[in-house]
Amino acid sequence: MPRTLGVCYYPEHWPQSQWATDAAQMKATGLTWVRIGEFAWSLMEPTPGTYDWDWLDRAVQTLGEAGLKVVMGTPTATPPRWLVDRMPDMLAVDASGRPRAFGSRRHYDFSHMGYRVECSRIARAMGERYGRNPHVAAWQIDNEYDCHDTTLSYSDAARTGFRNWLAQKYQSPEALNLAWGNVFWSMQYESFDQIDVPNLTVTEPNPAHVMDFRRYSSDQVVAFNRVQVDALRPLTDAPLIHNYMGRTLTFDHYKVGEDLDIASWDSYPIGFLSDRVEGTAKEKQTYLRQGHPDNQAFHHDLYRAVGKGRLWVMEQQPGPVNWAPYNPAPLPGMARLWAWEAFAHGAEAVCYFRWRQAPFAQEQMHAGLLRPDSTPAPALAEAAQVAGEIDDMPALDATTAPVALIFDYESAWAWDTQPQGADFEMFRLAFAAYRALRRAGLSVDILPPDTSDLSPYGLVLAPGLMTLSDSLRAALATYEGIALIGPRSDLKNRDMAIPLPMGPSLPDTDVTVVLTESLPPSDKIKLQGGGRFRHWFEHLEGTAPVHLSTKGGQPAIMGGDNLRYLAGWPDDDTFDGIIGGLCDAASIPTLQLPEGLRVRDTATTRFLFNYGPKPVTWNGTTIPAAGVHWEALP
Repeated sequence: MPRTLGVCYYPEHWPQSQWATDAAQMKATGLTWVRIGEFAWSLMEPTPGTYDWDWLDRAVQTLGEAGLKVVMGTPTATPPRWLVDRMPDMLAVDASGRPRAFGSRRHYDFSHMGYRVECSRIARAMGERYGRNPHVAAWQIDNEYDCHDTTLSYSDAARTGFRNWLAQKYQSPEALNLAWGNVFWSMQYESFDQIDVPNLTVTEPNPAHVMDFRRYSSDQVVAFNRVQVDALRPLTDAPLIHNYMGRTLTFDHYKVGEDLDIASWDSYPIGFLSDRVEGTAKEKQTYLRQGHPDNQAFHHDLYRAVGKGRLWVMEQQPGPVNWAPYNPAPLPGMARLWAWEAFAHGAEAVCYFRWRQAPFAQEQMHAGLLRPDSTPAPALAEAAQVAGEIDDMPALDATTAPVALIFDYESAWAWDTQPQGADFEMFRLAFAAYRALRRAGLSVDILPPDTSDLSPYGLVLAPGLMTLSDSLRAALATYEGIALIGPRSDLKNRDMAIPLPMGPSLPDTDVTVVLTESLPPSDKIKLQGGGRFRHWFEHLEGTAPVHLSTKGGQPAIMGGDNLRYLAGWPDDDTFDGIIGGLCDAASIPTLQLPEGLRVRDTATTRFLFNYGPKPVTWNGTTIPAAGVHWEALP
């Protein structure tokens, strides 16, 4: 699959006399793709039922004649004012009961059936107009589901939909009462019409109630996406894509991805470091202008799984953004490094956001490849450099990584619903495990929770899975590598209750978690031979062998040769030691890497990425700060 570059462009923001010049410069830079249209509903349909395609026809034609391929975005993330006026109840409602107002974007409720009809209509109209246009080579549906916390809505539409969803699932209030444990606190219901959305309660609502509402809300995102897929599929042969947002966990991305052809995500490494990635003050300072050395890689691997092997980066940060608490500029070279890291992880395309910085409205402080006055910004030359390097790069054939990590959105909802500790979050736990694998120089595949075949991997990690799926449990029963399950894994049933017998229920492995502790930052559990658990510790019982113990003599890792349970959350140094020992046992080679250096292997090529602020030398090769090096694998 060839690697290509692209850019996000808003022709409606610029005079039409400028479009041809822009298109020619994009082509000269080495770009292939141009995404347009995703926020332009009010121009496509200025008044209800009256379409104006002329400007968009000319934009597509201008870009296509320059030799560029168009990604056409459906504009459903920004419903126009006239549509909100026609159906004001389409606005989502936040957890405090306040409607989300018109005046920015994503001001809609996934549960609103009338709005879904309108989305299907505009998508179908666009498909009829552009579905067979030779210049439109891909479609993006909507934009960044859940950005700005918009998955969960507590509206009348959501309430009605949730009640119907529950009736379909449970069939009777009695069955629901039993599953939810509503005998507790006199919470029984006599009809589904009595059940509300789980907000505004005096104290925490029933966790089973919350989990079902989370599942319902995720299903609404899937259904919302599907109505546009169904509208477009008969009208185009071009691939359908959605651009997911990093560290967004409120809906099941795997299920949305089942209806699409490619998964893309929007990569803002420096914005995410400030806004969405935990770290010490020293780490934040060290990677201030580079981003976290593992965050982009994690999401590349995750969305490669969501896309069933097909991955794009639809928006790549080129300079300072406008939305993080602090917005420093990237080090010179980072726009190049980030693109090559995406390609090394299997991305087919990397599209920079955006072509020209806007001089108006909410995102005017967000840098582009050009300044507002059309002067090149620093990232333009780096994009051109990558485009030139692509031609000389051998095919980056995909290969199976030696290790895998299982990641589950439903488990993230579960531990958000019942964290049991102020700093326990499933993403943080999974990311800690992933980071340890990367520090060992390992390439990683991320797998969904219903994975049924683990045989390609020598080592599999499954941190924080609320309940093991039947397919995963069966795969573990025959797995010949080493699987490290836990902590906080397989300890609840799907109704958020403690199962009896208590978990985890691991195949042919006598291990039971009998007590759990969440630990404040001031406390650690010390391990024999050195190392510590933080945040979380579980007391284990059973007859399985103990592989690691606490200083107090309690099991820390327990299980057989192949299937083992981890009883706590290791700090970074301890995780490194655990991963090193498991890799030695599984005969998986690891690497001793300098701080900030990361490795990714394809079938033919090894890539080295230096996220550090200074040059590093490894195996005789010096990689500059913000530098990339690649070499052929034997």
